[in-house]
Amino acid sequence: MAQNTPQSTELAQLLRTGPFHLALRSALTARGLALTRVQHKLAQRGITIGVTSLSYWQQGARRPQRPESLRAVRALEEVLELPAQSLHRLLVPQGGARPEAERPVARTYRSLVAPADALQRLFAELEAPADGGLHTVGHHERVRIGPQRQLVERESHQVVRAHRDGVDRYVAIHRGEAGCEPGRVRVHAGENCRLGRVRGHAEAGVVVAELLFDTRLRAGDTHVFGYVFEDGSGGPSSEYLRGFSFAGCQYVLQVRFDEAALPVRCRRFAQASAGAPRSAQQELTLSGRYHAVHLVEQGVRPGILGIGWDWG
Repeated sequence: MAQNTPQSTELAQLLRTGPFHLALRSALTARGLALTRVQHKLAQRGITIGVTSLSYWQQGARRPQRPESLRAVRALEEVLELPAQSLHRLLVPQGGARPEAERPVARTYRSLVAPADALQRLFAELEAPADGGLHTVGHHERVRIGPQRQLVERESHQVVRAHRDGVDRYVAIHRGEAGCEPGRVRVHAGENCRLGRVRGHAEAGVVVAELLFDTRLRAGDTHVFGYVFEDGSGGPSSEYLRGFSFAGCQYVLQVRFDEAALPVRCRRFAQASAGAPRSAQQELTLSGRYHAVHLVEQGVRPGILGIGWDWG
């Protein structure tokens, strides 16, 4: 990828974010190789695989999982002149854990940090499928903590990519602090989307909101949109976190505190899963006049990222 063309730029992005089948399809297109030619080059390396299997892989109809299939993927990287492990890592990320088939961030968020039974009920009311057909490429969140130490607002600016055809909506999730009253939570659609149905679960303190796009995305299409949750109904907040099921997207989290309620200590952290110990902890310093801290992760790994703070 010596030349910085739109085609090579798209391939580089897909190799960072996935999903696997779109990255493979983009690489085949960029190299201009027919599947029969790829099959021949793999055979020269001692890898026997059918053209039908290769076709299924690039369509997303099947996913390489067996050891011999993963060996074929490593050989594909050589044939397609890709960086070592660039395709392989989309199937088996660092640490050896297999990602959850490119699920969108929203589903990961509910499975990692929110009550599964309550969210399953809310998603069923919206008739939302288990796989919403989107995964996140970039996400910038701004969280505002009010004078009573409560989460009063969460603003999201999100870039997603469709991994199947026909996607026209995104279901956003908000989990309030203890005592959150879903009926008092307000949702506002920002750019490139409009608000659909909103459902809440009082016992769990969870709100889900349907954000409708004005277009149906095809597999590989990207979409930029924004939305805001206004809350303030829950008790004191001491952290904000988000879960990710696949590697590669860029994530920015900014937490801003009211001047009347400043924490004595802030830190970023990571977790492999909800029950795992926290790692990669790093002290954060409040910025001057805006009383804010932030984290930037260029290529997230599967798991949880967040910022926590202590009150005096």
